[in-house]
This record gives sequence, structure tokens and C-alpha cells, in this order.
Amino acid sequence: MEKPSTARIALKWGIISAIMIIIYTVALYITGYFKTPSLSWIPFILLLIGIVMSLREFKLMNNNFLGFSEGLGLGTLTSAVCGLAASIFNYIYITFIDTTIIQQMREMQIEQLEQQGLSSEQIDQAMEIASRFATPGLTFLFSIIGYILFGFVFSLIVSAIIKNSKPEMEF
Repeated sequence: MEKPSTARIALKWGIISAIMIIIYTVALYITGYFKTPSLSWIPFILLLIGIVMSLREFKLMNNNFLGFSEGLGLGTLTSAVCGLAASIFNYIYITFIDTTIIQQMREMQIEQLEQQGLSSEQIDQAMEIASRFATPGLTFLFSIIGYILFGFVFSLIVSAIIKNSKPEMEF
């Protein structure tokens, strides 16, 4: 029996995960709930689901065998595909569709700094530093890196849990 294609499975589940994340993100942007920090972890749960599903599919197609390294590679590749697709969409959204998102985030940060009791000089300094990193391009880059790093960690954990290596040949 031929080994299943990790690239095909990673592409499939990476795109499915990205679509779920994009739908969720658009809902947050439209409703204004993107400013709620407690909702920002849900895309990572959706990524985790995509990783679990990709490893499960590979294992089922491979006679119920999945090595740890196969799972780690497949999960990381799935998260890279998901991160790339979701980041491209987010870049397009904040650059062309709703250009006010970054400004809204900036205003939210200013409010948070004011609530912490910082002076206007300190707030101006903090916002000057933050504005260097709050460009659509850097947001795109950091987003991809974040998805890959979280996906790698998730893949380590999930692979360790569901691995089932082929038995060594006995003579």
C-alpha cells in the first residue's frame, strides 16, 4: 500500500482551518469584537482542530500508523498552509477592505495605557514604538510566524498522543 501524501492532506486541512479562521475573523471585525482580548485565542483552537484532523486522516489512510516525526511534520505543514492563507486574507482585509482596523486597535491600546495610569508622554512613546510594528506587512509576517510556532507546539503534543509507529521487523 502506498503512503498517503502529506502535502495533499496538509493543504486540505490547512485550507479548511484557514477558512474557519477567516469566517471567525470577519465576524469579529464586523461586530467590533476583535477588540476583546479573550476572543483572540479561538483561531488557535481552530488551528488545533485542523492539525488533529490532518493527523487523523493520515493515520487512517496509512493502516492506522503514524510516526511521531510524520505527525510533527504534517501538523507543522498544515499550520504553515493555514497561517499563510489566513495571513494573506487578513493582509488584504486590513489593507483594502477595512483600512480603519489598525487605527481602531491603536485607539484601544491608548485606552488601555490610559487605564494603567501612564502619562501622555509615556503613551506617546509607547504608541510610537508600537506603530513601527503595526503595519500590514509586519502584521502579515508576525501572523505567519505565530501560526507556524503554535502549530509546531500543537503538533508536538498531538503527535505524541496519537502516534502509532509501525512495529520493527522481527527476524
